[in-house]
Amino acid sequence: MAGSLWLVATGEDYTIFIIALVALTAVAGIGLNVLTGLSGQVSFGHVGFYSIGAYAVGVLALKGVSLWIAVPVAGIVAAALGSLLALPALRVSGPYLGMMTIAFAFIVEHVTIEWRQLTGGQNGLIGIPQPTLVGGLSGERAIAFLAVILCAVSLIFFRLIAAGRWGKAMIAVRDSEIAAASIGLSVTRIKTLAFTISALLTGMAGGIFALLLTFIAPSAFPFSQSILFLLSVIVGGAGWTLGPLIGAGVTVVLPELISWLAEYRLLAFSALLLIVLWLAPEGIIGALARFLPPGKSQRPNAGNFSIALFLARPDHSRGLEVRRLSISFGGIMAAQAIDFSARASRITGLIGPNGAGKTTVLNLVSGFYSPDHGDILLDGHDVTRMSPEQLARRGMARTYQTTQLFSSLSVIDNVLIAMRRGRLGVPWLGFANSIERAQAEGLLAFVGYDGDLGTRAGALAHVDRRLVEIARALAMRPSVLLLDEPAAGLDSRDKAHLGLVLQALSAAGLAVLLVEHDMPLVMEICDSLIVLDAGCKIASGKPADIVSNSRVRAAYLGTQTTAFGKRKALPPADQPVILKVDHLGAGYGSLDVLHDVSFSVGAGEMIAILGSNGAGKSTTMRALSGLNSPKEGHITFNGQAIANKPAHEIVRCGLVLVPEGRQIFPELSVADNLRLGAYCRKDDRIEADMAAVLARFPRLSDRINGRAGLLSGGEAQMLAVARALMGRPRLLLLDEPSLGLAPRIVEGLYGVLGQLRDDGMTILIVDQMAHMALQLADRGYLISNGRIIRQATASALLDDPSFEAVYLGQHTPSPHGNLPDAG
Repeated sequence: MAGSLWLVATGEDYTIFIIALVALTAVAGIGLNVLTGLSGQVSFGHVGFYSIGAYAVGVLALKGVSLWIAVPVAGIVAAALGSLLALPALRVSGPYLGMMTIAFAFIVEHVTIEWRQLTGGQNGLIGIPQPTLVGGLSGERAIAFLAVILCAVSLIFFRLIAAGRWGKAMIAVRDSEIAAASIGLSVTRIKTLAFTISALLTGMAGGIFALLLTFIAPSAFPFSQSILFLLSVIVGGAGWTLGPLIGAGVTVVLPELISWLAEYRLLAFSALLLIVLWLAPEGIIGALARFLPPGKSQRPNAGNFSIALFLARPDHSRGLEVRRLSISFGGIMAAQAIDFSARASRITGLIGPNGAGKTTVLNLVSGFYSPDHGDILLDGHDVTRMSPEQLARRGMARTYQTTQLFSSLSVIDNVLIAMRRGRLGVPWLGFANSIERAQAEGLLAFVGYDGDLGTRAGALAHVDRRLVEIARALAMRPSVLLLDEPAAGLDSRDKAHLGLVLQALSAAGLAVLLVEHDMPLVMEICDSLIVLDAGCKIASGKPADIVSNSRVRAAYLGTQTTAFGKRKALPPADQPVILKVDHLGAGYGSLDVLHDVSFSVGAGEMIAILGSNGAGKSTTMRALSGLNSPKEGHITFNGQAIANKPAHEIVRCGLVLVPEGRQIFPELSVADNLRLGAYCRKDDRIEADMAAVLARFPRLSDRINGRAGLLSGGEAQMLAVARALMGRPRLLLLDEPSLGLAPRIVEGLYGVLGQLRDDGMTILIVDQMAHMALQLADRGYLISNGRIIRQATASALLDDPSFEAVYLGQHTPSPHGNLPDAG
């Protein structure tokens, strides 16, 4: 900046003008960096705020108003309009937000054209006076001096924002709006704040631009200027303090350096920008940052931290109480008249099979859904209609089935930001004091995280992500902690540690509501259980009582039925192996789900893969069908290796998946859905096969020309199976075909599957109705924690006690000993 001021003081008019343009473009870019780099919102219409600021200063200056009043007023006017624009803009995202900001820019342009009495219309405002500053600076030199000073102040302001509470909150909202709301941050207010600050800086830059030109007209603010502002942020490095300044230098100075190319200048400029973005997609500063040495590693220091003292609340915690809670989606009751309580100093388990409504209840309790009926009481106070951020501030914290950390923030910052419960204070105060940091380190040490505090949360291993998310929830000092499948993807040692942590929290007086599919863990640590099935509570009580409850066993295992007959003829004993899986490993990102899975399927066989929720069944199906690329191992289908093939090529090989949740094409007709199932076929038997398929599912015939989205759940599942059959599969994969269906519909569907089996079709099925699946299957594989633990004939598995133990766990109460220190 000192060099720029020296050039302003000594340079020629052309140099002074370019420096002023760079500085003003940088200021507008800094404003846009708040919006894009911190809060993650994109605006293509910032030239509108630039124009508003310019016209505000132009009008005021022509009326004799002082520069020192006109420029701040220009910024305030732009900020006010920015906050108003934010209100409708926040209802949309992605390309729709971009289109809205473009529309805003065009509205501003047409207002300046039509409001002739104020703006001069197409002729604009002429003769805007340039002030004389202290020291005799005047004209362009004075304006350039002001532009450079404003740029320096804006950079300092952005640095304070980005490193402080406001900036961290904006980044949190950008990374995960759901998690931001669950720690008390108001997503709407923070996004509006980002819009307002961005418009303020851009409006002030536009005001000084008007003084620089002394003449402004609508033609001085083309739409392309918005693109240049955005480019200055992206080229320099979004989110970096100096990014817009570097980017402004490139976008303003580079065209001048290649001006000798005359009419080819813009073409060359565009090509050079493409090269820069190709070489450094994270921006120039981001690319350079990769070469910086890593900071000193620092691990959590527990000190004398006590979780009991940290969680102690001045008011008496009474926990959570739910009364007659109900909600429906499109006429389907997702939760119906559910009652339960989660008391302080107790771990309450909320369990049930897939589709039971567990996560729906958590979303109701934590404010993400508004119930149709019922009441929710937190510590004795009615909180039924409160938003997630209001509930967080009152003492409710939660984690998520898929971890929702703020991936761009460090581990320690993820915890520190939650301590504020959404209360940010003034922007220039430090993000955290030494006491808060010590408490955050104590929380991380308590949950068992021993990695680097400065690691970006997005780079953590899966188990560390789980631990940090729990620590972040605890940082809010909640009275009720909601946990949605915290053990998912953890190995046995990590699950045992998690159990000890939760028991320690219970001993410290916290009310814990646990949704978990790992039944051995649930049975070991929970004081009481609530069991849901199809949105209804079917049982509650102590774990030992739940295990023997007939309704619970039926919900998890299904019921044995004679609705479909036995296999007419067993496949030959020497049938060829059509599918062979060896040492398969698969998962999602850092989460490893399958470990060393091996099995085979013979031609004409019907094989069932069984296990509790979260065991890895659906992941196996996705890996076989190419929807998830295996991390290790081999998959051979019909003698051909398919582990690394894309999904569409695997379908062409004859392996077809009926995915969990139907996944039909709702806007297309039933007939078109069926024809798409035969997309890879080139023969002339498609219409004949459609007739055969409809004969198996006669209910689809009546709806053949109707929209698939209007089908009932059972009809949609029939369509999904029928669509797969249209591909003439050599191996049919069925992933949870009975999920969410009424018992009568399930029996009808299984009757059709029995017919397909008897007709010689090779089938691999995953289904929560384990008893029914085994009645159809020839053999079965039992999977637990991502590993095959048992394989046998279907009849042998039905008689095996370990089969039910995998689904329902064993209740082995353990004393609250050997726990992490609860203080």
